[in-house]
Amino acid sequence: MDAAMKKLSGHLYQKSVGAIAALEHGFGRMLLFWTIFAAFICGLRIGFAVSPITDAATFLQTTLPYIFVVAAPIAAWFLCDGMFRRGMLYEQPQIRLSRYGKWQPVNCLDARDHPMFGPTGMMASLVIGMLINVPVRSLEFLTAVPAMNGNAPLWGQVIFAAMTADVVIMNFLYVAAFVMALRNVPWFPRLLVMVWGVDICSQLAIAQWVGHVEGLPTKVGYAIASLLDGNIKKVMISMVIWLPYLILSERVNLTYRSRIAR
Repeated sequence: MDAAMKKLSGHLYQKSVGAIAALEHGFGRMLLFWTIFAAFICGLRIGFAVSPITDAATFLQTTLPYIFVVAAPIAAWFLCDGMFRRGMLYEQPQIRLSRYGKWQPVNCLDARDHPMFGPTGMMASLVIGMLINVPVRSLEFLTAVPAMNGNAPLWGQVIFAAMTADVVIMNFLYVAAFVMALRNVPWFPRLLVMVWGVDICSQLAIAQWVGHVEGLPTKVGYAIASLLDGNIKKVMISMVIWLPYLILSERVNLTYRSRIAR
């Protein structure tokens, strides 16, 4: 039984190594696929806008938000890829936020030679999950919120602006966190916690903003509330699952904090 478990564990580990390598070297193709797919879906949304496009201003109001939706993950990748080059060595933050447990520091070069170093194993699930969150969240937005412009009622304009800003900002931040995790940047764990906090605050802020708009239909309000509530629950589930791992995992502490258990 022990031998079988070790064989399975080794097989899963090799799978995670292959997955991370594929993400690192094949992300350009993923971006191309994302651009084509997202632009197609956004084009359909624009084509079936619920408020008429009557002039150049309403055309820009309708199309520009979707350009940002498509471009946000691409911009995040190129920006962070330039900032955090593959194979770079990074200094540790001067202030330690994760203090639980007994750890001893190791040299960054020694850490890289350690077999536990890198975003593989269980850590690969978190890395892949952050990336999957981008198309899932985008599709939820594109499905739930129709294209609108200045010809729509005020409540429609507010919903469209708020939900578009949310998906653009959060997709940018999650891809930034993904790149930092992939490139072993020490600031990754605290950035991810910050992104979770921003995500939750964003949902609460949208609920307050949209909820106070005059003329908001009750059914629309319930639908938006359900969408926002679902987003908060997903973030909370992610935090419950992954925050203890980010604090306690030997792999995370070695890879991002250059320390091992005493």
